[in-house]
Amino acid sequence: MFYQPGVTEHNLPHDPFKACVVPRPIGWISTQNKEGQANLAPYSQFNNLTFDPPYVMFSSNQTVNGTRKDTVVNAEQTGRFVWNLATWDLREAVNVSAEQVPYGVDEFERARVNKEPATLMDVPMVRESPVKFECEYHSTLRLPGNPPMGTVDVVIGRVIAVHIKDEVLTDGILDIKKTKPIARCGYYQYTVVTETFDMVIPGMSEDVLYGLEGSVKHNREAELRDT
Repeated sequence: MFYQPGVTEHNLPHDPFKACVVPRPIGWISTQNKEGQANLAPYSQFNNLTFDPPYVMFSSNQTVNGTRKDTVVNAEQTGRFVWNLATWDLREAVNVSAEQVPYGVDEFERARVNKEPATLMDVPMVRESPVKFECEYHSTLRLPGNPPMGTVDVVIGRVIAVHIKDEVLTDGILDIKKTKPIARCGYYQYTVVTETFDMVIPGMSEDVLYGLEGSVKHNREAELRDT
């Protein structure tokens, strides 16, 4: 089948676009507004952008009322947010925190997860999550779309602190089998990552390989070597 989004019909019972781009990491983002009220919400359009320094992004469609999501408003106004790893054990809490509720409602309480203070900023983190990033707001790219929900805010943040629980490390590597991250698929489907396999690109230089690994140490050493 072939169709042009917004131009021709796909003639399927459900739109296939999001089901084609899978699996998608979940940006379980916590923020706090200027009044000190906490917010927690998942975004399935999330990813890292680079590694030295590390940046992440999450993409937030506006609401059916044409307003911006609470997470976007808080991140822009306070200049900070936290990413919390969404895991299999926390899947129900992630789902509850996705419900759209009035501004200022504390989704930590609704999802029955505990708050943990961040180290460098005044934003609560999900204590039960094994991996957290403290992020400094960088910028927002607003992409226009069709009403009521098409317009989207792409929020970019610089990671300034990383929290990893010792129990999810194995031989110095973050162990997927221990964290069991969940990811968004199409429609109402999710998946959980429990298996991995390694592939190293043949014929690649060490510089390319450390870039794929995301090694800040080797990147800095290469900079010194080339100067």
